[in-house]
Amino acid sequence: MKQESIIRRRFVYTYSNVTLYIIMINAVVFMATYLNRNLLVYLSMIPGLIIQDHFYWQFVTYMFAHANFTHILFNMLGLFFFGTQVERRMGSKEFLLFYLLTGILAGIFSFFFYYMTGDYGVFLLGASGAVYAVLLAFATYYPQARIFLFGILPIQAPVLVVLYTAIEIFSQITSVRSGVAHLTHLAGFAFAYIYLLVRLRINPIDEWRGTHRRGPWG
Repeated sequence: MKQESIIRRRFVYTYSNVTLYIIMINAVVFMATYLNRNLLVYLSMIPGLIIQDHFYWQFVTYMFAHANFTHILFNMLGLFFFGTQVERRMGSKEFLLFYLLTGILAGIFSFFFYYMTGDYGVFLLGASGAVYAVLLAFATYYPQARIFLFGILPIQAPVLVVLYTAIEIFSQITSVRSGVAHLTHLAGFAFAYIYLLVRLRINPIDEWRGTHRRGPWG
């Protein structure tokens, strides 16, 4: 029997509510930065500090820092509603790897974009890149699920992903909403797609079309 490569080697399935632990960490970090705003300088992803002072940990910590209560509230609500379901399908270890890796890669991608454009002083913070990745995974595992937009309008999960993608691309091009990391959101979608395709061998588009028969790990 051919052994799986390390990229595709699966974890033994376990479920331990990792999503709730991630939410708790975000809440603790938010309280710490609320009490001491100077911490945001060390926890946010700031290209200038990474380049000059080698603050490489910011590629990870930016995911757990948030600008204000509204920022963390919406991110954590999205993580709770979608993350708990995705974690049940993936297993806790796989979900943790998925969440951290897509978030880190989204941050690195954003860093190079800011570096190329000379925007060294930007503060990138928030879990949005990883949460968008979780949303795409949710839409892949539950393509028939309906999400009530604004609590009123029912939209199928894959349609919501396409809609968000279109909005983020438009906003990135036109800069309609300044201060929002649209590119990081799009990177979250992109790296989630690559992760599902390469590591889990699940093609989201096939799942949405209903043409793929899911295996035991799906």
